[in-house]
Amino acid sequence: MRPIPFLCTCLLVPAILSPPLTAQNPGDALEKKHVTVYYEPGRFGGWPANHGLWAWGNEILVGFSRGYYKDLGPERHNIDREKPEEHWLARSKDGGETWQWEDPSRGGVLMARGQALHGTVPAGILKEPVPLEKPIDFLHPDLALTFRMLHVDTGPSLLYYSYDRGRTWSGPFRLKVGEMTRIAARTDYQVLDRNSCLVFLTAAKSNNREGRVFCAKTSDGGRTWNFVSWIGPEPKGIDIMPASVRLSPGEFLVTSRRQEESRRWIDAYRSADNGKSWTFLNTAVSDTGEGNPPSLIRLRDGRLCLTYGFRAMPYGICARLSSDGGNSWGAPIVLRNDGGGRDLGYVRSVQRPDGKVVTIYYFLDRQKPERYIAATIWDPSPAR
Repeated sequence: MRPIPFLCTCLLVPAILSPPLTAQNPGDALEKKHVTVYYEPGRFGGWPANHGLWAWGNEILVGFSRGYYKDLGPERHNIDREKPEEHWLARSKDGGETWQWEDPSRGGVLMARGQALHGTVPAGILKEPVPLEKPIDFLHPDLALTFRMLHVDTGPSLLYYSYDRGRTWSGPFRLKVGEMTRIAARTDYQVLDRNSCLVFLTAAKSNNREGRVFCAKTSDGGRTWNFVSWIGPEPKGIDIMPASVRLSPGEFLVTSRRQEESRRWIDAYRSADNGKSWTFLNTAVSDTGEGNPPSLIRLRDGRLCLTYGFRAMPYGICARLSSDGGNSWGAPIVLRNDGGGRDLGYVRSVQRPDGKVVTIYYFLDRQKPERYIAATIWDPSPAR
């Protein structure tokens, strides 16, 4: 089974307004369970959407940043930038119920449920990036592919891949798209065939500021990437962090994080020609508080599931469902609204073989100051 990159339930309405999170919401009737994926006292765990999520049945792998907690006030990410930030992985083999931590940069002792264990370590993570010479087999059953950036405004961007479900990695490889520079890569891609893949990225705007979403393609296993199209016009503010689904062999839907002045929302675009051109579809979420990126998956019953963090009172994690390919979206489903502040979200979701959705995000609760990685396991089945 190839990795799959998510979910909700309700009456469908046009995507116009997103009401704030309240105690009375369609999510109240859902079966759901909150699980801690990663937490360490004195540490900061963050931003799964920057790293990626992959799944093979009930085996789920998610990347995240592990830093040191530092109180910088309620308006800032509470991570100590003067200390190292590591890129870690968490793996579950039981559909997200329990997790083990893995450090892909070096060997040594890792942790699972607070107990020491030894893990295998991906090779080459700290090397200087080089061009990719051997093509990637995008149909390999145990493929994990990740796109990363070194700086949000300037890049450069990198590519890694694994053929053993993220236990060992090849890379880093330079990610170049034609003559483009200043690409801010995060992990969102759609495999087309053994040699071909679409990747959805963010580039600097014409003023060299963040950012504008575009689509690129490789037909030679990742050795070269070519620009395909911009997704939407150049914004006055920012349009970043795309999340995509494939609706049919040549049809794709992309959602992205938008910001203009004080407004933050999520827009949706559709392509019917393999990403060559895009049409604005609708505003899938009209209000995300202070802004948060979307995660988008297609459920096995054909519905689309959009999940995202809500950075305003009451802080939490939400989902919306569409049963008509994104033309309309159900009312927001509140998966949780017990956040302790704005520093949360960056969601990634996946559907388990039993139909439940595992939504993974970083979180700040009201009991402890550290940010940590959490998951909500929930059933998106339509209400009966």
